[in-house]
Order: sequence, then C-alpha cells, then structure tokens
Amino acid sequence: MTDQTDFLDQDRQETQEWLQALDAVLQQEGQEKAKYLIAQLQARLGTHGVPLPRPQTPYLNTIHKDQESPLPDQNHCAQGLASLMRWNAMAMVLRAGKKTSELGGHIATYASSALLYETGFNYFFRGATETFPGDLVYFQGHASPGMYARAFLEGRISEDQLENFRQEVDGKGVSSYPHPWLMEDFWQFPTVSMGLGPLMAIYQARFLKYLENRKLIDNKGRKVWMFCGDGEMDEPESHGALSLPVRESLDNLIIVINCNLQRLDGPVRGNGKIIQELEGNFSGFGWRVIKLVWGSAWDPLLAKDTHGELQQRMMACLDGDYQSIWAKGGAHIREAFFGVSDSLKAMVAHLSDEELEQLDRGGHDPQKVYTAYKEAVNHQGSPVVLLIKTVKGFGMGDEGELKNTTHQQKKLSSESVEAIAKRFNVPATKKQIEDVAFIKPSQNTPEMKFLQSQREQLGGYLPARNGASPKLNIPDLAMFQAVLDGSGDREISSTMAFVRCLTALLKQPAIKDHVVPIVPDESRTFGMEGLFRQIGIYSPVGQNYSPEDEGQLMYYKEAQNGQ
Repeated sequence: MTDQTDFLDQDRQETQEWLQALDAVLQQEGQEKAKYLIAQLQARLGTHGVPLPRPQTPYLNTIHKDQESPLPDQNHCAQGLASLMRWNAMAMVLRAGKKTSELGGHIATYASSALLYETGFNYFFRGATETFPGDLVYFQGHASPGMYARAFLEGRISEDQLENFRQEVDGKGVSSYPHPWLMEDFWQFPTVSMGLGPLMAIYQARFLKYLENRKLIDNKGRKVWMFCGDGEMDEPESHGALSLPVRESLDNLIIVINCNLQRLDGPVRGNGKIIQELEGNFSGFGWRVIKLVWGSAWDPLLAKDTHGELQQRMMACLDGDYQSIWAKGGAHIREAFFGVSDSLKAMVAHLSDEELEQLDRGGHDPQKVYTAYKEAVNHQGSPVVLLIKTVKGFGMGDEGELKNTTHQQKKLSSESVEAIAKRFNVPATKKQIEDVAFIKPSQNTPEMKFLQSQREQLGGYLPARNGASPKLNIPDLAMFQAVLDGSGDREISSTMAFVRCLTALLKQPAIKDHVVPIVPDESRTFGMEGLFRQIGIYSPVGQNYSPEDEGQLMYYKEAQNGQ
C-alpha cells in the first residue's frame, strides 16, 4: 500500500472484512453480481456528494492466469517466424545504413512489438475474401520494417525491394512508412503522422458502423485494429475523440498501445506510470480496458505474494526506474527492485541473476498476448483498448535494449548482430550473420507452411489494398437543370443553390443511397430541415424519445438507418 493508503486505513481488520466479503461474492455469485454491488456503492457515494476516485485497477494483468486461453500453435512455428521477422526487419535498416546514413530507419520499435503483430497476423487479422471485406489495420509507422519482413517471407515483396528500403521513388524499393500513395497495392492507411492514427481509426470504425446500419455493407464482425505507442498517446489527436466510440458502441474497434515506456528521446512517464494513466483515461470514457503488464515468469512469484507486498512494489516502482533497473542486470534487479524489503528479497532468493533478468514483460509472452487479443475480439458492446507492456529495443542487447538512445539506433556492431541471431535462434549460417543477409527458408519448412496456412485460413494477406470499387450509374447533368436555369430576377444564396442540388441528388434512384450529407449542426440555418424526415438523421441507437416538434411536418427525426 502507499503511504496515503496506510494513513487512511486506520482499521485494517474492517478493511479486510470488506475485501473478504467481496471475494465471497465473486466465488459464490460471480463477476456480474460483484460488479453490480460495486456500482450500487458508487451510486450511494454519489448521493452523499462524495466524488468517485479515478477508475484504475492494480498494476497487474487484467486477465488472470486461470482465465487464459491455450495458444493454438503447439509446434513453436510462430516463435520461429517471429525470429525471422525480427532478423529481416533489422537487416533492412542495417543494410540501408551501409549505403548511406541518410536513409535512416528504425529497429527498436518493431523489436518491441514484433510479437504483438505476429500474434495478430497468425491468429486474428482477417483478409478480404469474396464474402468478407477484411479487417482494417492501422500499423504503427516506425514498425514498417517488420511488415516488409513478413511480406518478404510471404512472397509478396522481393529481396531487391528490401535491399532498396526507403528508395521507392523509382519503383524498386519500399517506402519509409505506411502510405497508400507510395505503395498503392500494399498499405491501407498512412499512419506515421503521430496521433492521427488513433483519430482516423475511430472515425473509420464509426463509418463502418454507419454503412452497416444503413444496410449498404455486411461487416460480419469486421474489426478495425489500431497500433500505436504510449508516447504517441501524448499527441492531442490521440485523445481527441475517445468519447465517440463509447457513445456509438463501436465494438468493432480495437486499439493496441505498445507501452514500452519510452518515447523518441527517453521515458514517456519517468516520474509516473503511463499504463495506469492511460487506463484511467480510457476507463473514464467507458472503454473496455485490458492490461497486459507481466509475462508468465512472474506468475509463480505473484502466486506466493499472499500479502500483496510484491504488488505494492510493482505499483510503487516508477516507469523511469523500470527502465533503469532492468537495464543494469540481474544483480542490480535483486537489490534495487526486490531489495527494498527482506521478505521480497527472500521471495526471489531461489532465482539466479540470469533468471531475474528473464522476468519478462507481458508483450513478449505469446500465451498472454494471444489471450488478450482473443478477449478483445470477443468483447461486445464497447470499444477495446489493450495496454501492453514491452521493452523498446527488445533483443538488441547492450547497444539498444532499454537505452534512451535506442530509437535512433541504426547501426549495430558485428558482436551485437551475432548475439541477436543466437538469442532468437535465427537459422542463419556464419556467413549470413557476417553479411547481415536476408533469410528466407524453404517453403517446405514447418515455419513457412504455418505462415501460409494461417493466412489462408484467415482470408489472405495483410496489409493489402484493393483500389477497385463498383462504378455508379451517374445521371445526366440535366438533373440540375432547375438550378442551372437560374432564378430569374430573384436572387438566391449560394447555400440555397447547394441545397437544391443536394435535393436533386437525393431523388436519383441510381445514386441517392450513396449520398451522405455531412452537416455539423446548422441544417435549419441553411434551409435543410426538410431532409430530417426525408432521409433521417443518423443515430446508431435510433430515436428512443419523442421529439418536441413531432407534430410538425419537418420534425427532428433520428434513425439507425438515417442518411
């Protein structure tokens, strides 16, 4: 407990009785009854004018170990593939840097998030088929080398293109970051302008719901995935529309925030805890928040933590300390993290310094990432955000892992490259390691068969962009004849002329359903209130009240299929 909590808890026995009562409700009557009781207590606090504390849960995984879903891959093929992706993504940047330092590139971002993407590609991201339009995925811009590395193994990008990373102008290479104008058949969305990805994903999810409610498309459970970093969440645009998905029940939206605790120059919240802060923000708006903080290596220690002392230490340790302590090795971890009390130090006395270094973060645990994703995909009724803790520069060793400078790391020594190959069991020869060569196993290997079969089961490759769209039968310009003829001696405003054109469009059978008037809030001012009843005002829940002007011809009409 914090010092403040100790001060407030002047009757610990009474506190324990309340907690034991809650535990009993959970065991005997289940989660729903427990949540109902807490809601009633919160409501009662409100009647007494007591402000509620900011919504926040302990610094632990949301999904308990006993609730985890078994990982489908029993042959470790996915792990082998992830190692190949890491290697080829790193090789792209290092090989480009040998040509000229001006090409740049990023290694550390994908190094921290490789498992987050691979879990999605192998089990969750669905491609477009004749009967399913496909999921939409907003990839974090700085992680683009990992997407190219996967496309290379899939056979969609050549080695020559990888060799020309960031040299796409003449068509031989691949672009620095995701952008459909630069690679029109590959990237779905441009996302490297920080903060715009979350905003675009929210409105994309809303538009998909709009199209579905208007019966224009059948989404069949289609999802919008958005990947961004915890530092990116400081951009105003990242938080600019967080209330909208809850208000409109956008359960087709999943945001994955890679919480490696580090921005471009240093810690995101060195003096705080960014995961806890983000949880409070999203929970306050009503999002389903799933935290994945710790990997499986922590489970035995947490099981022994019957008095909550380890949980208290986890919460008290600042993000800046997590970066610093784990960067200095097992002996330092023992003293700086566990050495704050004799009982905590005794808890890890049986572990070697090397084993302490292996106390992993949740984003590097395949089982736990899979469980978190499955929970997110199955959730209904509200948007989901996953706050997943990782290590920036994971696997880059002393030259990059947990270093403040890791985002700018574009070169590695031959010793570090060899260490990375060894750490991730990369199937490379000594010569390939020396040359930092691209590695592509035979199609007959279990890993490559798994790669192709999983994407086939999920409907095809991603990212992929299909620019083809059905053509509409556009009516003749004569439909605007009344406007083109003018109004004689009577002057009309440009707004009135526009409304007449819009009305004409909405009367054309071939295109009327595809016209989407977007009006902020001044329809009446511009003489458009006639459209209220004609086509309806879009609302994802319809109209559950009687409008004040319901007796009038042009009453305020909200509808789920409103245009």
